Amino acid sequence: MKNFMDKDFLLSTETAKKLFHEHAEKMPIIDYHCHLQPKEIYENKKFRNLTEVWLGAGDRYGDHYKWRALRARGYNEDSISGPDDDRKKFDQFVESMPYFVGNPLYHWSHLEMQRYFDIYDVITPKNADKIWNEANKKLETLTAREMMYKFNVKTVCTTDDPIDSLEWHKLMNADSSLKTRVRPAFRPDKAINCELSWYKDWVLKLASVVGYEINSLADLLKALEERIAFFDSMGSKLSDHALDVVHYVKASYDEANEVFVKAMRQEEISDHEQDIYKGYVLVQLAKVYNKYGWVQQYHIGALRNNSQKMLKEIGPDTGFDAIEDQVYMEKLSQLLGEQDATDELPKTILYCLNPRDNYALTVLAGCFQKEGVKGRVQVGTAWWFLDQLDGMKQNLETLMQVGLVAQSVGMLTDSRSFLAYPRHEYYRRLLCEMLGNLVESGQYPADELDTLGKIVEDICYNNAKEFFGF
Repeated sequence: MKNFMDKDFLLSTETAKKLFHEHAEKMPIIDYHCHLQPKEIYENKKFRNLTEVWLGAGDRYGDHYKWRALRARGYNEDSISGPDDDRKKFDQFVESMPYFVGNPLYHWSHLEMQRYFDIYDVITPKNADKIWNEANKKLETLTAREMMYKFNVKTVCTTDDPIDSLEWHKLMNADSSLKTRVRPAFRPDKAINCELSWYKDWVLKLASVVGYEINSLADLLKALEERIAFFDSMGSKLSDHALDVVHYVKASYDEANEVFVKAMRQEEISDHEQDIYKGYVLVQLAKVYNKYGWVQQYHIGALRNNSQKMLKEIGPDTGFDAIEDQVYMEKLSQLLGEQDATDELPKTILYCLNPRDNYALTVLAGCFQKEGVKGRVQVGTAWWFLDQLDGMKQNLETLMQVGLVAQSVGMLTDSRSFLAYPRHEYYRRLLCEMLGNLVESGQYPADELDTLGKIVEDICYNNAKEFFGF
């Protein structure tokens, strides 16, 4: 029987151990997609206690993975995401820990205690006081920035609305004491989702930011390009789109503008009209991204706000999303194909939330490569609900079988928590275990271990640095 989560956790062969300890373990981190708050990084937030940094501040902002697990345990919502007592929340989480057996939370939570707080105790109620006291003592000096430095995080990309002033990014760019480069990422979902009730209000806010009226789609696209130029001046190198459903049909400007006008009148927008508008806007944005040398990311397949009751009670983005199952490959192919036809397809990372789509997405990505660019279109790491051992293994196996895992830009946190960086370690251990198994089973030559070590280092850090131009 192996020891619980020791230094060789998830590493079952000597080759895997060598790859991890001599190559993966030492590599810095580029966290190119996360939901950390720039203000908290700039101000070097000091957390009041372990509950605030581990579970959330009680303002409905925190770790959705942990909230969902606690809801399954039947606790009151105010003691999960709301304003209940911090120690009560902590005790509930610790009490629940043994029941997370087989869930990645069990591993993540122990890695968080080990790596940030040097606490190697099993998380159980009998150790609750010791964990609470020791972690809170560490938090007296373990601030937001120190958490990033602890993991040698070289670059963090936050997720930012086009109308954001990026005031915290401006301050961070001027702060020579900040050792991690924090870059904004352009998230124009509110410019895309013309069918939603708040679309008009958002367009009016964008108009106030750029200083002129937006009365046509041409005005909107002009404003978005100006905001892209501003983001670029602030160090942005990438965009991010939540394409819950892929909408596309080849359309003219006039057709797309008609949908824009209708949306601004707050009239109902049909699925076909969404295909027209969203497809046209995505193609135009891709041209601008390509012009600036950016990477575009498409996160595909979320089914959001499933509980209307909880949406009404505590709002969106609180852990009530699920996995969409619509078919979209043909439309995605046409969308990428239109960008590629004029040689204006930027570097692109595709993510699927439904594991059913891994093979189809990876094979499709291989159709849009370009001379001189390594992995121009590629599938990103396992995302959201797939961010666990089985999901990451399937993602990596698919990349090996029908793509090139050696060109992958590797792991990201996609997290709202400063305690999420051990997820990079979790991914790296699994990667080394899988590659080590290929050597141990005679599927890859042992005398090519130096090459394999370099591939591991590339996936962990070097590929992302080159791909994004950091």
